[in-house]
Amino acid sequence: MDGAGSSSSPLRVVVVPWLAFGHMLPYLELAERLASRGHRVSYVSTPRNLARLPPLRPAAAPRVDLVALPLPRVDGLPDGAESTNDVPDDQRELHWKAFDGLAAPFAEFMAAACADEGTRPHWVIADCFHHWVAASAVEHKVPCAMLLPTAAVIAVAQPPPTEQSGAVAETRPRYEQEELATMYDDQGASGMSLAQRWQLTKDRCALGVIRSCVEWEPESFPLVPTILDMPVVPLSLLPPSPDGGRRAGGTNGSAEHATVRWLDEQPPGSVVYVALGSEVPLPLEQVLELALGLELAGTRFLWALRKPSGAAVLDDGADMLPPGFQERTRGQGLVTTGWVPQMSILAHAAVGGFLTHCGRNSLIEGLLFGHPLVMLPIFGDQGPNARQMEAKVAGLQVARDESDGSFDRHGIASAVRAVMVDGEARRRFVAGAAKMQRVVANSERQERYIDEFVQRLRSHGAAIATGGKDTTVAPHNQLKRDSS
Repeated sequence: MDGAGSSSSPLRVVVVPWLAFGHMLPYLELAERLASRGHRVSYVSTPRNLARLPPLRPAAAPRVDLVALPLPRVDGLPDGAESTNDVPDDQRELHWKAFDGLAAPFAEFMAAACADEGTRPHWVIADCFHHWVAASAVEHKVPCAMLLPTAAVIAVAQPPPTEQSGAVAETRPRYEQEELATMYDDQGASGMSLAQRWQLTKDRCALGVIRSCVEWEPESFPLVPTILDMPVVPLSLLPPSPDGGRRAGGTNGSAEHATVRWLDEQPPGSVVYVALGSEVPLPLEQVLELALGLELAGTRFLWALRKPSGAAVLDDGADMLPPGFQERTRGQGLVTTGWVPQMSILAHAAVGGFLTHCGRNSLIEGLLFGHPLVMLPIFGDQGPNARQMEAKVAGLQVARDESDGSFDRHGIASAVRAVMVDGEARRRFVAGAAKMQRVVANSERQERYIDEFVQRLRSHGAAIATGGKDTTVAPHNQLKRDSS
């Protein structure tokens, strides 16, 4: 294989993210940052997903190939349901089955790419459930790197400890423990658990890659290579550009968007921005409690409201809210149900806090602007992410019922007031968020992580090509950095 160990020749890299926009968008950032350094990237997804991505930046576009693999049809799965955002909760297993059907077209893509030394990839970078991507890479003798969740998630997502092991599990709510247990259950129609997918992918990968950095999670990142028994490198946080860049493109432009115009009329630092993502919507009864909690808190709010699970919704979203809510909070808050320019909102001087589900993208975007967090994790990695940020005093979690994860209006109001109103508490949270902002917004350091990642791809590839051992990708004791 040519070029993998050379310090000057460009790499050819295949990137295959999971079919969720929370994965596709940051790894499109990765593809662009690799391309901006002169490397050639094949970014692989399905046609409709690729069509919905933001335009490639002009500097990167000539070296990023968008590779569309048709998602196989599966009985019961709606036509066009290509991303997780398109799939109702009760049809997730059908989406997994369709996802596995991408194995054959991906194998064809790899065979064609590897047939010519001029197009043969130096690396494949696959998300953590893509066992068939890793298998195809192994078949063609192309090293594969596994995209991992944050170190905090890896630390809690291990199989439950046994009495014989002596291990101590992290204390986490019962509702999270029950959710974690489902990782080991077969996913119905797909016939494979998430844990099986993870393990099959890991066993076929030469390297683990985390969209994180040691400064973000110094307490857990150095432990990951030992936990996984594989070399692991930081990828950087891949923060978006602070000006919102290509993500702020909506039909009216971000500056003219109604939400931004409304913010223009509010005092500096007075508004809590509320956005809980769209992947796992809240039940309607919890949406009502959230609304009443915002009203009870008495602070200004801007709420990007998504359709609750199991609800039929009118265009203005009025049927998702308590009777009379919009009239009572007129002047206090704005509720919107359409697309919003999130980066432009978070960058606005009127925003002083962020009520978030703690998805990794949202955390990074919120902390890029130093906003203290009101944290309401819902699913997956969000609970560990929230506890991690709470330990750093970057925000406060909403009080929850330990058994089912439910919350009430009083818990919402109390957390919002603490972060937005209470002078002493707010000062602590603002200081904690500012400390994390210094990590996220340090573009020089984040770009350096990308450069080091590229160098490790080169050195690892060179070691494999010569039959030697990669000593550049080091064990955890060499991953420590100055986190000051």
